[in-house]
Amino acid sequence: MKVIFLKDVKGKGKKGDVKNVADGYAHNFLIKQGLAVEANNANVKSLEAQKNKEKKEATEELEHAKELKETLESLTVEFQAKSGEGGRLFGSITSKQIAEELKKAHNIKVDKRKIELPEAIRALGYTNVPVKLHSEVTALLKVHVKEQA
Repeated sequence: MKVIFLKDVKGKGKKGDVKNVADGYAHNFLIKQGLAVEANNANVKSLEAQKNKEKKEATEELEHAKELKETLESLTVEFQAKSGEGGRLFGSITSKQIAEELKKAHNIKVDKRKIELPEAIRALGYTNVPVKLHSEVTALLKVHVKEQA
């Protein structure tokens, strides 16, 4: 019997797969547990429509990420911090602070986990910080740390 998997089933198939399985297994386990549905014409067509919709959403998400990259690369996020001699800060600027400043100053919401700061900024001046917006799109955000008066 041909079935369309609605969820991943270990050793049998992943969500969206169409596979041939034993009739008893299909009726008594997969369909009863809500893990699969019978692969008739209507179900196959709805699966194809769902896959097309997911593909369209993925391309829209990629386009949105590219637009956000353009915006982020044109911005400079500025911070004021106290520093000692040699431009060394009495603290540091973290990815959380960068995300909050982006939200406050430019109304752009970026998750702090997407800001790939290997270690916190501890010096005055400009720093280019990579921001991973999508698996294929990474933007470079300029962060400027100035001396606090």
